[in-house]
Amino acid sequence: MTSTAKDPARSRWIIMQLVRLFGVACVVGGLAIGANTLHAPLWLGYVLILNGMIDVFVIPRLLARKWRSPR
Repeated sequence: MTSTAKDPARSRWIIMQLVRLFGVACVVGGLAIGANTLHAPLWLGYVLILNGMIDVFVIPRLLARKWRSPR
């Protein structure tokens, strides 16, 4: 079955995975700053870690709730 229309569920799933991947990258960057591997202010590392944790655990749930089908 071929369809020319894009499946919105697949697009939304990809967006949620990209948000999670960005969150993991932020956490890794924050940890690198904390370990003095990257030379940046320590507070920036903490901000990146916090932002990454929110991106991994909170934002995908909010997006899923927003995109949920009406009952």
